[in-house]
Amino acid sequence: MDMETARLRLMQQLSREIRDKKVLDAMSRVPRELFVPPSSKHAAYENIPLPIEMGQTISQPFIVALMTEAMQITDKDKVLEVGTGSGYQTAILCELAKWVVTVERHQRLLDRAKDVLTMLGYTNVEFHPTEKTLGWPKGAPYDAIIVTAGAPKVPQILMDQLAVGGRLVIPVGSRFEQELMQVIKRKEGLVTTNLGACRFVPLIGESAWDE
Repeated sequence: MDMETARLRLMQQLSREIRDKKVLDAMSRVPRELFVPPSSKHAAYENIPLPIEMGQTISQPFIVALMTEAMQITDKDKVLEVGTGSGYQTAILCELAKWVVTVERHQRLLDRAKDVLTMLGYTNVEFHPTEKTLGWPKGAPYDAIIVTAGAPKVPQILMDQLAVGGRLVIPVGSRFEQELMQVIKRKEGLVTTNLGACRFVPLIGESAWDE
């Protein structure tokens, strides 16, 4: 099966569960095969996670779509991504948001993601290596934050970087299994929705897991 046919099949599959057409359109424009290792290109449009360098993964397309949909991004939004990884999710955020800030603790992954996104022509993104404090407080507040690794709890430091009305999407649970949570920051408090079970690599750092 050629890449175009495989991509169309995946989009049709995702459209059965993902209602936000803007998210599906954004994903259809991002060539996932550029974000996976050469040995996995044949599986780029399978609805499965794939291993990448540094013991990390590129998430299952359905999970990417679900998390992106839950962020409720508009073209006026500034968003933060915690965990650049392959850069695939980053590219989708760039398709939807006005500005994207992404942080990654593995410099090799960060450099590669930056190279691929630059090649694809994205200019509404800034890349930063992870510092001691989780997220990127220097750029706060954000309209939406996505965390692409599992945390033991919702980190307060990320809620502090979220604007009122903002949406945080994060896997919360153990190092091995989590529940995907959408947390909306209201003036009167937090509104939390459980989006279902998921499995991510652990979030490492202050307010998360130890190395």
